[in-house]
Amino acid sequence: MTRTGRSYSSAARELGLDRRTVGKYARARTWQEVMRRPPRKPSTLDPYLDYLRQRWDEGQHSAKILHEELQTKGYLGHYQRVKMAVAPLRRGLPIDEPRERAPSPREAARWITTHPHRRSPHINERLPRLLEHCSELKLTHDLVRRFATMVDNRDAAPLPDWLSELANSGLAPLAGLAGTLHEDRHAVAQGITTPYNSGVNEGRITDVKLQKRLMAGRAGPASLSSATASS
Repeated sequence: MTRTGRSYSSAARELGLDRRTVGKYARARTWQEVMRRPPRKPSTLDPYLDYLRQRWDEGQHSAKILHEELQTKGYLGHYQRVKMAVAPLRRGLPIDEPRERAPSPREAARWITTHPHRRSPHINERLPRLLEHCSELKLTHDLVRRFATMVDNRDAAPLPDWLSELANSGLAPLAGLAGTLHEDRHAVAQGITTPYNSGVNEGRITDVKLQKRLMAGRAGPASLSSATASS
């Protein structure tokens, strides 16, 4: 309908659909773009999908024979799983491969703030692809790693320019952080350039707070008497 010049609103009225729904379907190039399917769970067959595609392209379309071939390669799964996997190929569709779950904001932040040498190979493979698709995250990653380099090298010389870039990043959370750091820039520079930190004291304070929470409502006369007797 839209290819004949009809507007989205006109098509929506005739079809009884929301205008945004009509626009989504009209802009889609393939049916997969408008399908909402949850990511498929990993399967023991996943490592063998490339082999299945190769053998299918070579002309072997028997699920029974393909299952037998996979068994010689170490596949321990059931024949039915292989039959289901090649079913899309019979209809001219691609094999239903598992799709990666998008990382949560907390996970993405942890990936960015973790030193590259301490990340797992899986994360080091996924993170560049994530940054490639999100310019805001890429900018954040670059700024975080540059600050980490200052700390590693104990060199605060780049700090003023770095704070300026942080403030002008166009990202509200980073700009807010820049303002906070700028107010304490002398202390921040001191923290970057010296090997001393308050980590041990902070750990002890955290431990005291934890003990205080655990003992909430328990430190009555009976507990104190018991502690005195045991000592």
